[in-house]
Amino acid sequence: MKFRRHSRRPIDWAAVLQPFQAGLRRLDRLPGKRVPWIIAGGLVAAFACGYLIAAFALFPAPIFATRTAIPHVVGMEQATAEAALQQAGLALGQVSVEAHPGAARGDVVWQDPPPGVAVRQGQSVELTVSSGPPRIPVPDLIGYDIGLAEQMVEAAGLVVGRRERTQAPAPKNVVITSRPPAGVTLLPGSEVALVVSVGAPTITVPDLTGMTREEAEAVLSQAGLALGTSMRRNTEQFEAGRVMAQNPAAGTLSAPGTAINITLAQRRGQ
Repeated sequence: MKFRRHSRRPIDWAAVLQPFQAGLRRLDRLPGKRVPWIIAGGLVAAFACGYLIAAFALFPAPIFATRTAIPHVVGMEQATAEAALQQAGLALGQVSVEAHPGAARGDVVWQDPPPGVAVRQGQSVELTVSSGPPRIPVPDLIGYDIGLAEQMVEAAGLVVGRRERTQAPAPKNVVITSRPPAGVTLLPGSEVALVVSVGAPTITVPDLTGMTREEAEAVLSQAGLALGTSMRRNTEQFEAGRVMAQNPAAGTLSAPGTAINITLAQRRGQ
């Protein structure tokens, strides 16, 4: 198969430019050859008039106002930030408030436009101010084992405080309430006290009156109870070192593991 080669005809630039050259020759024949200059002068005059109208009538401030760099006010207290903007010749724009985990209440956490931007004096700058760390609601811990409840408190960003134990129908070591209760909002790191069941009151507290501390502890242990605190009181009615009072009292129903506090007699001067 043979391919037919097309020949290129050379461009006649003289013919292309001929209309333009003819126009220039007509302009040259005008008296004084001043038309191009008149046109150019008219354009310059029109541009100057438009600029002056925009400068003095439509947009006077943006064209001629002095420009200044916006200061960095993030991290400052709101009052200090406002003073810095005023000193720079800027205006305070809208101020919004939102929680921030790492900024104290009243500190600036955002600004718009950002720092370093050159703007005209009088430009307004919007600020976002921290309301403090976001508050955390206490989780609902009722019915959970104390170990799991403590993990839930820590996972929420709070701290486990006191662990109070009390008799309750709930099984032993199950949380029956918290202080503060579920739903109350706290700051991060606040303490939550747990009230834990020691079980239902099913054991009758034995009478420990007249026993030594060691004897009372052994009786309580055999009954499924525990010896709590022991204090001493002056008396002539009981032999020194013997139990003269107890709390809870004898005959009270207590849960397994309940601590029984005792008071031991002593002679004056001992």
